[in-house]
Amino acid sequence: MTTPEPTPEPSHEPSRESTPEQPAAGPQSPDRVFRSPLGIASGVFLLALAALFAGDIMIRGEGRSPWLALAGLVLAVPLIVAFTIRPAVYANDDRLRIRNPFRSITLPWATVADVRAGYSSEVLTREGVKYQLWAVPVSLRQRKKAARRAARASQDDPHGRTSVTADVRDSASRTAPSDRTVADLRELAERRAAAPGSQGEARVRWAYEIVGPAVAGLLLLVILVATG
Repeated sequence: MTTPEPTPEPSHEPSRESTPEQPAAGPQSPDRVFRSPLGIASGVFLLALAALFAGDIMIRGEGRSPWLALAGLVLAVPLIVAFTIRPAVYANDDRLRIRNPFRSITLPWATVADVRAGYSSEVLTREGVKYQLWAVPVSLRQRKKAARRAARASQDDPHGRTSVTADVRDSASRTAPSDRTVADLRELAERRAAAPGSQGEARVRWAYEIVGPAVAGLLLLVILVATG
């Protein structure tokens, strides 16, 4: 009489078959940076001028003058930096980041409804919120010159009466630097609005590194004047 052979127990060892790895997220595209060279140059000049005058008063001044000069310098430096050197616009395939004097705004392209320029450059979100682009100033003089060059080239305006407020959506008026920048940003927003990496919500952050020193300088100046 034969005895049944023992049934082998199932093995609990993990399978050696390799599982496909999840594809890694691609590297983020580099930022295109838009800034105002004239604003940066004027900011550096004003900082040097403020340091020169305040330094002279702090070294040669008497009584409360050095303290007043110091308080004025602490107040003036952040404000000069905020309105001249700080403004910038960073754009890549996923989002638009706006660095204005006192705030930084991050807008995924899906939240951007329009980028336009009238008397100032601005971004309009789909919620109806408007943000100004301090780093892309509009020059009506440059726009007028560009429109006149385009008009002379096409012989559509022999009397040179092209409006200085020409719509930047018109290709003939996009030759001004600020209008070219706005057109590039608008095209990028329209092209990347439906991309998976361009989804999300708008984020706004206050520039406490600017607001804090400016408020401290203002308080110090007020205290010195009030106790004088």
